[in-house]
Amino acid sequence: MNISKCLLLAAFAGACLTVAAPKAQAQVTVNIGPEPVCPYGYYDYDPYPCAPYGYYGPEWFVGGVFIGAGPWFHGPAHFNGHVNNHFDPHHGYKGPMPKRGEKPAPSRHPERVKNFKGNEVRDGRGHAVTPHH
Repeated sequence: MNISKCLLLAAFAGACLTVAAPKAQAQVTVNIGPEPVCPYGYYDYDPYPCAPYGYYGPEWFVGGVFIGAGPWFHGPAHFNGHVNNHFDPHHGYKGPMPKRGEKPAPSRHPERVKNFKGNEVRDGRGHAVTPHH
């Protein structure tokens, strides 16, 4: 009987401590900094380098302005846009890369890339997706 009284008292004390414990509020703030300023958009992965002309398809631009990618994505919730990943260093691209703050060439309109050949669909949030037909 003595053991069961000890167990009951321990359970009661544990319940009281659980009820009386203050609730921790999880609040995490992450400052990712300003959106990169790139002439033809930036890749959707850290450190978000500028993408070259021809990487993004026309659906990534509204009025010639890039809708963003990664944490700065400003497109619709179920967006899927074409990219040409031959222009991605993760796929072996070693060609010229624009620098942050660089202005687009007047003759290059990213929303109207001539002969654009998209070979991958991405969601703007850093993921390749399978398009639904």
